[in-house]
Amino acid sequence: MPQSETLQKIISNMETVIVGKRSVIELSLIALLSDGHLLLEDVPGVGKTTLAKSLAQSIECSFARVQFTPDTLPSDVTGMTIYNMQTGEFRYCAGVVMNDILLADEINRTSPKTQASLLEAMEEHQVTVDGNTYSLPQLFMVIATQNPIEQLGTYRLPEAQLDRFMMKISMGYPEKIKEETDIVRRIMEGEPLKSLLPVSSKEEILHIKEEVKAVTVHEDIITYAVEIARNTRKSRYLTLGASPRAAIALTRAARSRAYLLGRSYVTPEDITVLAQPVLMHRLILSSEARLEGKKEKDILEEALHQTKVPIL
Repeated sequence: MPQSETLQKIISNMETVIVGKRSVIELSLIALLSDGHLLLEDVPGVGKTTLAKSLAQSIECSFARVQFTPDTLPSDVTGMTIYNMQTGEFRYCAGVVMNDILLADEINRTSPKTQASLLEAMEEHQVTVDGNTYSLPQLFMVIATQNPIEQLGTYRLPEAQLDRFMMKISMGYPEKIKEETDIVRRIMEGEPLKSLLPVSSKEEILHIKEEVKAVTVHEDIITYAVEIARNTRKSRYLTLGASPRAAIALTRAARSRAYLLGRSYVTPEDITVLAQPVLMHRLILSSEARLEGKKEKDILEEALHQTKVPIL
C-alpha cells in the first residue's frame, strides 16, 4: 500500500508550527485514523494546545475548544434543551461536543461531574440530553490536555475515562537549543497558528480511515497484543491492568501506524512501539509497587518481556 501523500502534507504542515516533535505529530495522526482520542499530559508551556490546534487547522473540518475550569458545567459540553416560549416547543441547543475535533483544554481542572459528561461521547459517539440522543459527527475526536496531577488545583481523571483515551503522550521540552531558539524566533516573527491553512479535508481523512481498515492484521499479531494486555493484569504490582478495550486500541493503532509508514500489513514492531502510549496510562499501581518504587513503565516493560514476539 503506497504511503499517503495527504498524511505527509499534514505532518509537514504541522511541523511549520511544532518544532522537533515529528514522533508526537505522527502519534496524533495515528489516533485520528484509529477512531481514537488523545490525552496530552505535560507541564505548562510546551505546546500541548498548539499541537491540538495545528492538527485541527490542517484539516478542513469543524473545531471547537472548551477551556475547562472548576465552574464549567456538563451542559456546556453536551448542550441543553431550551424552551421556546413563542412556539411552545423545546429545542436542543448543541454544545461544543458537536464538532469534528474537540479540544478539551486542561481537562483535569474541571469537576469530575463535568469530566464525566464526555464519557458517552467518547465511547458511543453520541450524547443524551433530557432523554433524547443526538449523534456526533463521523470524524469526532477528543484531544484533551492536562497538567501533571501534582500541579495545584487538578482533579484526577477516573479510570473509566482514562481507558477511553486511545493514547496518552507528552510533548516534553525541546531537546536541542537550536529547536527552542527556532520556536522563539517563529513566535517573534508572528503567530504561526494564525497563518496555518488546511492541507486536507474531512472527506479525505474519512476516505483514508476506510483504507486503513484494509491493512492486514495477522492472527498472531492480534494474539500478541492480547497477551501483552493479559500479562499486565497478572502483575502483582498493579491493582488494574490493561483491559480488552486496551488490546483493541493497541491493534487499531498498530494498523494505522503500518498505513502511515506505507505498509499494507502490521508487524510486531508496530505493537511494541505503540505499547507505551496506548497502554501505560491504563495501568494503576498497587500500594506495594509504590512502596518499592515501581513505575508503570517498569511493569509494562516486564509484560512485554514476558510476551513471545511472533515470527511471521
